[in-house]
Amino acid sequence: MKVWVSCAMFLLSSALYSQKSSFSVQLQPIVIEGLGGLQSFAWAQHEGKWLLVGGRRDGLHRRQPFAAFDLPGHNDQIYVVDPVQQKFWTKNLNSLPASLRDPLKATNIQFHQEGHLLLLAGGYGFSEEAARHTTFPTLTVLDVPAMMEAVIQNQDILPHIRQGTDSRVQVTGGDLKKIGNTYYLVGGHKFIGSYNPTGPNHGPGFEQHYTDAVRVFKLREDGQTIRLDSFVSWDNADYFHRRDLNVVSQILPEGREGITVYSGVFQPAANLPFLDCIHLNEQGYARQENFIQYFNHYHCPTIPLFDNANQEMSTVFFGGMAQYYMQGDKKIKDDNVPFVKTITKVSRLANGEMIEMVMPLEMPGYLGSGAHFIPMEEVPVYSNHVLKYDSLKDNQAVGFLYGGAKEAGDPRPAGHGREEALPGARAHPLSQRPP
Repeated sequence: MKVWVSCAMFLLSSALYSQKSSFSVQLQPIVIEGLGGLQSFAWAQHEGKWLLVGGRRDGLHRRQPFAAFDLPGHNDQIYVVDPVQQKFWTKNLNSLPASLRDPLKATNIQFHQEGHLLLLAGGYGFSEEAARHTTFPTLTVLDVPAMMEAVIQNQDILPHIRQGTDSRVQVTGGDLKKIGNTYYLVGGHKFIGSYNPTGPNHGPGFEQHYTDAVRVFKLREDGQTIRLDSFVSWDNADYFHRRDLNVVSQILPEGREGITVYSGVFQPAANLPFLDCIHLNEQGYARQENFIQYFNHYHCPTIPLFDNANQEMSTVFFGGMAQYYMQGDKKIKDDNVPFVKTITKVSRLANGEMIEMVMPLEMPGYLGSGAHFIPMEEVPVYSNHVLKYDSLKDNQAVGFLYGGAKEAGDPRPAGHGREEALPGARAHPLSQRPP
């Protein structure tokens, strides 16, 4: 089976093989003229168009406190993008009050689309009210179709925004998923102050606290405000002291929904990525035994597919950053965790075993770091947006790889300082030290 995925800025064709099912992925380039660089955004979609919110318009954050996450780099617009017609529209956020505007300009927002609503939680950026960089304690809900129409028609966007505050969602660099009516805010950290790679007590100081947890909750409406309900925190520093990670919805045996937490940084006792994965479901969580994830450790595009006939769950990872990469037929370890070209597939077989496979073709450059896979709305999916492998047709287009950071030169040994922003690029805010 051949599956087509369109992406910005490059063309890639590779074959992916599972133990019992086989499929290939082909990528075709799409360039939307005039759509400048964007990184660390949240997204939703409706009737073939994308709504892009938050993030930054520059590349990888600089390492000087006065320059990192500077104000000119904030994304102060909401984008609507039509990838098929290759058109886009923007609406400036400056007409909104600062309490609404600043969280919508944040980077590394946790987000989840539920029907016509886009839920935005937390994120890191500059607060005019606090007069400093901070992690926002906000829950913001956007009406996606109404917001898109307002942006396209250049109308007031304020009526399509609701917001509440709650310190339990004051998180950046985590991920937000949902099983049934329950949300799972996975990992991440709270970062208050200016980024400073030399540490919290040198120069302009900062506060940083990992959540070390999965925060589980439901939502309820209170007038125009969205509030947390039935809140529980699954605390485990050995498992959840991680951020800038891949968190992927899964289909479990017999069709049940689950979530898998892949890799991320940093280990409590070392400035290195995790090499394990943690499975979540409605009953709790468990570590996958006898499995090491060597590749794709930072956030990158992922495509989850479930083969119901063989009860096999596969997740495809595209590029990003990792502690390991292939050089010919040799696996190279680099503790600087550079940008990589690796494409891999991690599969959970019917017997519960997990395997990782490096694909024969690499990314055409040091791409994928922080990019997103946006599925086409007509593609058959389960309720948690995992693709139905059994229902895919041969040569079917399934979606887009949008954005991602491009390393302009050889990133080794450290992979810093030579990155350029692609349209839709997402650098890794707070991705390196301090841990």
